[in-house]
Parts: sequence; C-alpha cells; structure tokens
Amino acid sequence: MAEQRTSSETTLFGRWRDAVDHFAGAYPARFAIVVFASLNILFAVLLATPWATASGEATGPVDAFFQAVSVVCVTGLTVVDMATHWSPFGNAVVMIGVEVGGIGVLTLASILGMTVSRRLGLRQRLMAASDSNPSRVRRGVVKEAQAIRLGEVGALLRTVALSVLIFEAALVVLLYPRILLEGRNPLEALYESTYWAIMAFTNSGFVPTVDGLEPYATDPWFLIVLMLGVFIGSLGFPVYFVLLRHLGRPRNWSLHVKLTISVSLMLFLAGGLVFLVLEWGNPDSWGTDDFGQQVLHAFFLSSMARSGGFAVNDLGLLHNSSLLVTDMLMFVGGGSASTAGGIKVTTLAILFLAAFAEARGRKSMEAFGRRIPSDVLRLAVSVTLWSATIVALVTIMLLEITGAPLSFVLFDVISAFATVGLSTGFTHAGLEDSAKIILALTMFVGRIGSVTLAAALAASQTTQLFTRPEERPIVG
Repeated sequence: MAEQRTSSETTLFGRWRDAVDHFAGAYPARFAIVVFASLNILFAVLLATPWATASGEATGPVDAFFQAVSVVCVTGLTVVDMATHWSPFGNAVVMIGVEVGGIGVLTLASILGMTVSRRLGLRQRLMAASDSNPSRVRRGVVKEAQAIRLGEVGALLRTVALSVLIFEAALVVLLYPRILLEGRNPLEALYESTYWAIMAFTNSGFVPTVDGLEPYATDPWFLIVLMLGVFIGSLGFPVYFVLLRHLGRPRNWSLHVKLTISVSLMLFLAGGLVFLVLEWGNPDSWGTDDFGQQVLHAFFLSSMARSGGFAVNDLGLLHNSSLLVTDMLMFVGGGSASTAGGIKVTTLAILFLAAFAEARGRKSMEAFGRRIPSDVLRLAVSVTLWSATIVALVTIMLLEITGAPLSFVLFDVISAFATVGLSTGFTHAGLEDSAKIILALTMFVGRIGSVTLAAALAASQTTQLFTRPEERPIVG
C-alpha cells in the first residue's frame, strides 16, 4: 500500500510539474505575471501578520497589500510610517522584498536554480532572457540582435548576482562612516547604511529613520552617494554585463548600452538644469539657498525623479512647472532590465530617432553607426501609448474618488506606474481604501511592464496568409 501511495503521489506531482512546464513554455508572459502576483500576495500575508509590526497588532489587509506591492515592485510609496511601523522581522521582509523585486523574480529563480543544480537549462535561460529583454515574452522568433543572447544568460546571471553584492557593499562602505558621525552606535549605523544602500540600488526610496533625509539635507557626500547608487541601479544588468566585458573598449559596446548611458546622462543633466531654473527664488523649496545647495538639490531631484524615490524637500511645495517636469522624468524612468521603472530611456530614444529620421526624409532609424529595424519602433510606440493610457485612466478614477487636485493626483499616479515612489502627499494613511487598491494595481502593472501585460492578454498569435490592400490615411 505504501508503494502504491508513493507511486500515486509521484504521478500526481509529475502531472502538476508537467502542467506548470507546459503553461510556462506556452505562455511565458502569463507565467511571469502569475509568479509575480503570487510573490506580491505572499509578502502581503507576511506584512499583515502581528510579527511584522512593532506594536504587535496586525496591519489591515488593504494597507498590507498596498505596502507589499510597493515593496516588491520597488516603488517606495507608503501608507504607513516605514521607520516606526515595522518590527525587525517586518523590516527584514521589506529588505528581502525589494531585493527580489529589484533583481527580477524570474532572474532570481534562475540564479537559485543554477546554484542548486550547478547548471542552467534552456527553460531557465529563456526565463532569464525575458527579464533582460521584454521582446522575448512573445512566442516565436525575436528577429533583432539582442543585447544578451541565450548562450550568454548564464554569464549574465552571475553578473547580476555579483553586481548586486558589489554595488550594495560599496554603498554601505561609503555611507557607514557618515552615519557614525551622526551619533549612531556601530550596529545602528551598519543597519541604516545597509538599508539606505539597498533602497538606493534597487531604486526603492524607503527610509529607515523617522527623520529620513533631514539630517543629511545639506550634506553633499551623503546625497551624492545616494544619487550614484540610484543611477547605477537604473542602468540595468545587461549594461553591467557588456561594460564588464568591454570596459576599456567603447567601440564594442552594444547599441543598447550606448543609448542607455547617453540618454540617462542627458536626462540627468537636463533635468537638473531645468529644476535649477524653475525653482530659482522659491522660498518653499531650495530656491533661496546658496548656489551650491541649489545645484545639489536640483540635480538630486533630477536623479530621484528617474525612479530613485528619495526626497529632501516637500514636493507639494514645488512650482507646478517643476511638478510637470518631474512627471515627465518619472514617466521615462531608467534603463531596461534595471531596478528602475517607466517606459525606459531606450524607448524615448527610439521615438526621437524615428522623429529625426522622418524629419530628414530617411527610411530607417540610425544611431551610433547602426540601423534600427522598424519593429522596434512599433514596440516603442505600443509601450508609450499603453503606458499613457493606463496613467490617464487611473488618474481619472482617482480624481473621481478623492477630489484631490489634478497636479497632485497625476504626480502620484505616474510615480506609482513608473515605480518611482515620490509623492506630493496625495498617497497617505488616510487615503480611501479603493484608491489604495487602484494605486497598488497601478504599481503592479507598471512593474511587470506594458509589453509583458500586452503579450499575456493576447490569446494567441496567428499567421496571416494574406495581405490587405494598402491605403494611406492623412496624418497630422
């Protein structure tokens, strides 16, 4: 009887495993969404337990769900005081959650699988490759050359694991002495520096203390280290992979790497200069500080608006023009396959390259001596259009629910969708539960990506065996 029971259990487990393998292979995008949603629910359950709170009382289900999604989606929006609400266990859950969410669920699963089995199968390579390039979530052949090929995925995963450890450890080393100078004991300083480092590299923006950044508001060293951590985290793991292999040979960098680095630097510089001009003389922000502090705060906000989430000033007191510029920077976000959100800097680059090519009468887009195929433009347009549509719909719903000012609602909706974490004060503990749930779902959709979502919703791909007659509508 025991042998029959074991055989039956083995057969049942085998069928379940085969069913999961079939679903993952046939619908990789849907499988990714299921895995990620399950992870969010798991962390929501953990944060809802009495052990996760400092008071020993269970967190309400809506607040626990909102905070879990914000953690796993590395967003940074809060409806509880992150510095006082959680117990040591709760803070540990938060730090683990942002690491898992920042690295990528499927990438992390592949790393663990490779560690256990000491080898990487085709299934794990495909899942990890879909994290490094959203185009791979579709069934069928991906035509364009990839920044990361399937044969290189194993090396990419090692790069991911090492880069996370090295960059976060470096940030801890840089922040630790400064926190000691603030009067913290060595253990407190180690905890806080580790917390700041993790939140900076993962672009999460949570703070470990009640004072937040107030003690360091005028400290160039502390703020610049955070900016450096956020910028590195927003570049993306495929960029690290290529740079490590060809650090001294820029000619061998892929087009993806060149576009990511160049556009990221341009947005950072342009954003800082614009904020410096727009907030000049504003007594409610940094506009009346000395020039050095104005420059520091302007470029700090430019860096954090790209998905960092840390804030020195009350953003609700910025000029409306500055809020609009921040909206634009948040919507763009950082690099693909990074800890940042948004439509990604390469998407913005493709749209502008297409506009320039059209203005010059050229048939194809070109950059850094390379021609970019037209299907990449279609993907960029789709990502931008779907993202803008989601932001608009969510903004309308929250305006109807809360009646808050448009500039504040739009700001926090973009912050949620682009997983930035900056807030004008619209997102708070007293927000309606329905609004919290909508914002949480917005964070979830923004993190999994509109490309993955669209591919998951597509029932199937069919081959069209005919071509319809061509006709050109009037555009413009």
